[in-house]
Amino acid sequence: MRAFSLSDFDFSLPPELIAQHPATERSASRLLDGRNATPQDRIFKELPQLLQPGDLLVFNDTKVVKARLFGEKPTGGKLELLVERVLALPSGEFEVVAHLKVSKKPPVGMVLQMHGGFTATYLGRWPDENGQLFRFNFDSTDGAHPHELMDRHGLMPLPPYIERNQQEDADTPEDEARYQTVFAREPGAAAAPTAALHFDEGVLAGLEARGIARANVTLHVGAGTFQPVKTENLAEHRMHSEWYHIPVATQQAIAECKARGGRVVAVGTTSVRSLESWAQGGCTAQSAEGDTQIFITPGFQFKVVDVLITNFHLPKSTLMMLVSAFAGYEHIMALYRHAIAQRYRFFSYGDAMLLERQPNN
Repeated sequence: MRAFSLSDFDFSLPPELIAQHPATERSASRLLDGRNATPQDRIFKELPQLLQPGDLLVFNDTKVVKARLFGEKPTGGKLELLVERVLALPSGEFEVVAHLKVSKKPPVGMVLQMHGGFTATYLGRWPDENGQLFRFNFDSTDGAHPHELMDRHGLMPLPPYIERNQQEDADTPEDEARYQTVFAREPGAAAAPTAALHFDEGVLAGLEARGIARANVTLHVGAGTFQPVKTENLAEHRMHSEWYHIPVATQQAIAECKARGGRVVAVGTTSVRSLESWAQGGCTAQSAEGDTQIFITPGFQFKVVDVLITNFHLPKSTLMMLVSAFAGYEHIMALYRHAIAQRYRFFSYGDAMLLERQPNN
């Protein structure tokens, strides 16, 4: 195995290929079938015919919350919060962990006035005093849960490369509906599991009719998924942390799938991260829930996932490294060259690809 560095995962992408809006219909997106050496151009609604009876699709059922909130410091300085997670305390109260965009960081104890009429009291850094995130206590006159306050007053946390997302009034009904999967259930994500955005009721019905099973995991996708890798030496990269859960029913479904000779098909890299984090703990009940900082690069030995459905990822991103580890570096780079030449749409609102795990993994 050759040694990889950050620059190995770079590529040149014409800006016009960055999708600014979703396809008219979810399953009308294009699907690059990269299971074989020669790529095939397909439409996503063909997916049921490309999988086998007895396979198991594993979805991430996280729900994107309206995590972008705006407000002011007592001095009048404007600020923006991007909520990363809500922590339930033993006391029954909640703390909010968020990214903070402000000209000057507030002192601990400062009460921020948030748009919508509630306050956010700054409690300190997270997960420790050197952490990159900030802890807050949200307080409203009606004692609403932080997720309720976000739902009332927040905006969908669209990725930074979607241009309309830079202003406070940038939300659209389209984004509220389409930057969310049709099976989103567990609120807590600051970004969508984008490979799952292509699934609609027609595709799900087609999968069921073909005898392809379904199961769920939960991984609350954090905004760290968009953070660039800044070190050329990959070993020096500090991976962001995300919370995941593998339900008992899903653990059983995976065991049954493997026993019948079926394949585990991960819908998106977040499902991969959940399943392989669980596997690193021995596929035990103890490893089925927790925080993961798993960093998957070429040479990683996959233990659960056999097939992957994924979107096209940012240059030099940890997700480019993950798909290269899964399907082979040279193969992935060739698929990306094909996708660019054939004018596929990239990133969160873009098209999808179908990959099989390379044999030695």
